[in-house]
Amino acid sequence: MKKSIFILLLFSVHLTNAQEKLQSFPFGIIKPTGWLKTQMEKDVEGFVGNLDLLVPDLINDPIYGSGRLHKNSQVKDLGNIKEGDAEGSDQYKWWNSETQSNWWDGYIRNVFLVVDKAGIEKVNQYVQRILATQDEDGYLGIYDKELRYNFNSENGELWSKATLYRGLLAYYEVTKDEKVWQSLVRAVDNVMDNYPVNTSSPFSSGEKFNGGVSHGLTFTDVLDKMYQITRDKKYTEYALFLYNDFSRTYQSESDVQLPNILNPNYKLKSHGVHTFEHLRPLIVAAYQNKELQKALSMYLDRIKEITTPTGGPIGDEWIAERTADATHTGYEYCSIHELLDSYTVLLQKTGNAIIGDDIETIFFNAAQGARNPDNSCIAYLKTDNSYEMLGTKNGEVEPDRKQTRYKYSPAHQDVAVCCNPNAGRISPYFIQSSWMKEGKSTLVATLLMPNVLETTIKDSNIKIENKTNYPSENVIQFQIQLDKPTAFTLKIRKPNWATSIVTNEKYTIKDNFIIIERTFDKTETVTFVFKTEVRVLIDNKGEHYFSYGSLFYAKAISSIQKKGKHYAKGLEDLNYEPLDKTRFEFIKNQKATFENNRIKVNLKNLNTNKIQMVTLTPFGKTILRQVSF
Repeated sequence: MKKSIFILLLFSVHLTNAQEKLQSFPFGIIKPTGWLKTQMEKDVEGFVGNLDLLVPDLINDPIYGSGRLHKNSQVKDLGNIKEGDAEGSDQYKWWNSETQSNWWDGYIRNVFLVVDKAGIEKVNQYVQRILATQDEDGYLGIYDKELRYNFNSENGELWSKATLYRGLLAYYEVTKDEKVWQSLVRAVDNVMDNYPVNTSSPFSSGEKFNGGVSHGLTFTDVLDKMYQITRDKKYTEYALFLYNDFSRTYQSESDVQLPNILNPNYKLKSHGVHTFEHLRPLIVAAYQNKELQKALSMYLDRIKEITTPTGGPIGDEWIAERTADATHTGYEYCSIHELLDSYTVLLQKTGNAIIGDDIETIFFNAAQGARNPDNSCIAYLKTDNSYEMLGTKNGEVEPDRKQTRYKYSPAHQDVAVCCNPNAGRISPYFIQSSWMKEGKSTLVATLLMPNVLETTIKDSNIKIENKTNYPSENVIQFQIQLDKPTAFTLKIRKPNWATSIVTNEKYTIKDNFIIIERTFDKTETVTFVFKTEVRVLIDNKGEHYFSYGSLFYAKAISSIQKKGKHYAKGLEDLNYEPLDKTRFEFIKNQKATFENNRIKVNLKNLNTNKIQMVTLTPFGKTILRQVSF
């Protein structure tokens, strides 16, 4: 690509913005119910609510206050095994900011959504402590005055702010605390004053590993949310500036840089978490500059190539120019969350119903399938076909690294306490995007799950509870309460897998949304049943997957549980050794049937070479499993 064209793409800031299709609700307007609320309550009682007790030195490090980093700050001992790490030690200086801020972000959201009063009080005290660290000029971050905004090497300036401010924004939206809002406005203004738009280079940091600098591109999360709240375009214009600067500077995590996207021969290779979180800055930039829409489309296509049918994005931990494989490529829990979060932003901007299917696939399959269904812990790394969880990837040896990531843990401190905080964020972020608005009189059920929305429509208070056991059952029942009969439009995303719809409602379908336009009485119940059948999907390696509705199904493998490090009662590291090493192969005449949330299917037993009827269970309820055949 000619340099002049590249420069034009980078700096065409004032091209007409693309139109955002949907509007998000403030955090806290939508709350979980049913099985989802029960799971979140257990998380608050378990690893999500107690991480500060499991790794107190990391969570309680006063890195934003009295422990701010300075020229003589030493590399911190995080308790992790560094054997095989080639990224350098500077990242360990800022690492605690990510750990604690991502954890607080998830903790804030969980306790408010499940209305945990003790947790809410704990959050109130935390927020006040953080606000007290803000300087008079608005600076709210991890560096002293000598270092801040003055770097030529690896640093966590923008990244530490992004992780902190996301949690504070959630707190503001749910409490409407004006003091918090003013603190955030001053803090963001301080960034924009010290990194002036188009006349500075926040991402210039030499030509060595700069993972923290690259993470900092997600400061656009904060800017996009500030825009959603204020509609002040200075925030989104600054987000475009950040993406442009990122694209023209050296980055060790470079998949999203514009020249690489536009290079037809380029293959994704970076640290998976960066690749998937960087989708959001690209989306925000593309909605300020239509010339970037083509780049966004190309990037999305590449991500599809490295994502398994269950929604698992390669991230073990580098993509390394591979394509997704059910057995030989793993995915980090951080990657699962970051891709889901990026897709929710894409759904809000585009209103594309198919993105909703992608989000549900990730949450109900890859995300649930990397949780331990019986204990409060998650897998740092997981594969679709999970034949053992003894530290390594299905027994593969990495000669240059002591691999311990393929196990279940409430902390994973021996690697990095990053996946567990993100596992605490994923449910609240998923719920927050389940309802959106279109204009002033349309409510859109974008994602299906048990939840309740309370808002206003045409000056009438409205409460809509989705009474459902979805995705285990495909019956959706909206119980609607209004102050008075009100005419509005209700749109419900029609899952792409639904073959037919059963309802007494009069409706139309457009762009995969079911549309009901009428006057609703003060009390109404709207019920839909989505019919479907067993589907056989084929991945890019020719492997076959079985699904029914939103769920994938796997052959569970019996195992022996082996306990590792003990943190607290019910919180410990867990490994799993298989008791059965039988593998199965797909056959054409498989005669798959669905009954009682199970799929029964004929497969070839590779040990006996005989056809055998096999029972497949929901992927998200398995530990060891074979899901591709």
